[in-house]
Amino acid sequence: GAFIFPFVIRLVWGRYVAETGIVGGILAGGFIVGTTWMLNHGVGLIFQSGTAWVDMAFAAGPGLFVASALAGDDVGKGAVDFLFAIIGGILAGVIITMM
Repeated sequence: GAFIFPFVIRLVWGRYVAETGIVGGILAGGFIVGTTWMLNHGVGLIFQSGTAWVDMAFAAGPGLFVASALAGDDVGKGAVDFLFAIIGGILAGVIITMM
């Protein structure tokens, strides 16, 4: 489940934005996040044992960072985004745990 989300983001999101601009980015966000959330949580593609809870942003941040590094992109530019993805994942996990 954690692999699918960053893989689909890297594969599809840029194409949506390139072809239709900001509207494509918004549509891609809803389509990609909604579809992968449904696969992971709604349909139960993954099985989580125990009480550990991992937010999809926590999977997307490191996944996209590693994919960019392996593609030869400048990882220095993505270091701040990587940090905020980790913070966002932790914050979302804390908030959902308190609910």
